[in-house]
Amino acid sequence: DEVGLHPVMTGVQNLYNDGRLGVMQAVGYPNQNRSHFRSTDIWTSGSPANEYWTTGWMGRYFQNLYPEYPEGYPNDTYPDPFAITMGRTVSETCQGTATNFSLTLNDPFNLAPLTEGEPGELPDTPYGEELAFLRVAIAQSNAYGDTITDAANLGTNMVDYPEGNDLADQLKNVALLIGGGLQTKVYIVSLGGFDTHANQVDAGDTGMGSHAELLQTLSDAMAAFQADLVAQGLDERVFSMTFSEFGRRIKSNESLGTDHGTAAPMLLFGSCVNPMIFGDNPEISPEVDNTEGVPMQHDFRDIYGSVLMDWFGVSETEVRDLLYDDFTYLPVLLGCSVNSTGPDLTAEMDLKLNCFPNPCRNNLNVTFESLDEWGRLSIFDAIGSELMTVFNRKMQPGSHNVNVDLHRLPAGTYFVRLQLGGNQKTKRIIKL
Repeated sequence: DEVGLHPVMTGVQNLYNDGRLGVMQAVGYPNQNRSHFRSTDIWTSGSPANEYWTTGWMGRYFQNLYPEYPEGYPNDTYPDPFAITMGRTVSETCQGTATNFSLTLNDPFNLAPLTEGEPGELPDTPYGEELAFLRVAIAQSNAYGDTITDAANLGTNMVDYPEGNDLADQLKNVALLIGGGLQTKVYIVSLGGFDTHANQVDAGDTGMGSHAELLQTLSDAMAAFQADLVAQGLDERVFSMTFSEFGRRIKSNESLGTDHGTAAPMLLFGSCVNPMIFGDNPEISPEVDNTEGVPMQHDFRDIYGSVLMDWFGVSETEVRDLLYDDFTYLPVLLGCSVNSTGPDLTAEMDLKLNCFPNPCRNNLNVTFESLDEWGRLSIFDAIGSELMTVFNRKMQPGSHNVNVDLHRLPAGTYFVRLQLGGNQKTKRIIKL
């Protein structure tokens, strides 16, 4: 049993070899919906399959931090947009209760200002309320447009991107804006064409076809983007992940394609990812049914929530409020210096967790410092299962040295996760 990448994905293969790619096997959700529209709503909102939510999972995160938005934004403290969707249609991922926290952007060098119209008193009617909202949106868009253009003029791409690759063009602008100092926290880029009901492969060569072309587009674009971030010294400030509304069915149809399925892999990119493959290869029966998709191993909301915790500094309690009560943490990130709008970021960056010896045999020492706060120390396996809770209690202020008995665990890779208050840190260990 082996895991491999498509032969055209040499760029992604090199990222994996360099420790900058993680693969999450078989990601989906219970009761998979195979409608493009409904399943996209589920993935962007983070809702259960049987509930209809009107906000996006990142939109709720931003809403908790900036409840008055868009009123009063941009301002001296937050002069830059919180999120940008590359393209012409804003992503529902960042939809808040009043408005979307994301702006759309095609060309950062070609932003024409919107006409703001004549100021004047507005009537106390629904018409007046709508006009007031439009005035705020226009003024906000023009102000954000100026900061975007300024950042684009200050930024410089350090590598060549592949030509004729729309995804690469989007990522090139993202790297340009980050390098130019724009403090936007979330960028959404997209690559369409994966609805391969027909001609997914060539009749004479199943290694070629439309699917192979799409995978090469993704691979070449991400390889250039990661190289640009490294060249600019930005690689520890950027984390990227893929998602799609569903995977494809296991068995092909009569048109050399595949129909709507269930689970699919998620790819995680960056110098801060946990560079491993989470989960097992799917077990596929030789008598697979025409309607079967790859069975789910990981709930997509667990990846979202783990990213919120590790990258944005969100507490597990808040993650459960934003997503769902049965959230399970997965160590998808190993930790870097992170610039975040999330709460308690400075404290999280200062959290020191040491595990030794590493590799170890049956006993592991874990040292850390805490305040007068609640603490939890857990051991996870490589697929995110919590194998052991070492302690879960109120901590006394000061230094701590905890001996963890691992003799019941087989040899392998594990993760020590420390939670102190709203902060957490994860360390990778190897048991011999």
